[in-house]
Amino acid sequence: MHNDGTTNPWGIAPALQGRTFEDLVPGSRFRTGSRTITESDLIAFVTLTGLNEPLFLDEQGSVEAGYPGRIIPGTLTFAYAEGLVVQTGVLHGTGMAFLHADLDIKAPVLAGDTITVLVEVLESRPTTSGAKGIVKTKNSVVKRDGTVALEYQPVRLVRGR
Repeated sequence: MHNDGTTNPWGIAPALQGRTFEDLVPGSRFRTGSRTITESDLIAFVTLTGLNEPLFLDEQGSVEAGYPGRIIPGTLTFAYAEGLVVQTGVLHGTGMAFLHADLDIKAPVLAGDTITVLVEVLESRPTTSGAKGIVKTKNSVVKRDGTVALEYQPVRLVRGR
């Protein structure tokens, strides 16, 4: 108790707690929430990152490249996919490092498309210290129409129990 009679909030466990590597069992799956990627998202991202190519900056550039509308950079799709994974809380307080990923872009994402991420645990094993583990997942970024737009296999360092 503090001098004013209140409890120290830092001594109370958070309501949102991530999963340990032991909890992330190979074969288990979950889906994230969804997000619609807007034209405003596109413009802000390409401006901040310097990806100022006609392919991304105007619809004519995308059409000339053979796309039916404003194409979203794969790096933006990946960034939003990772954000959706983090928003699930599965790594909240347990995720320690993003170590590696293999990434494949399968189909275009256009401004106005809505995405979600299907996460499947492929591997989960302790490190030599045993207090943490290596977790590999297959993350499939799926558009509302069921098209898989991007797949990546992140390898993360995750706390143990």
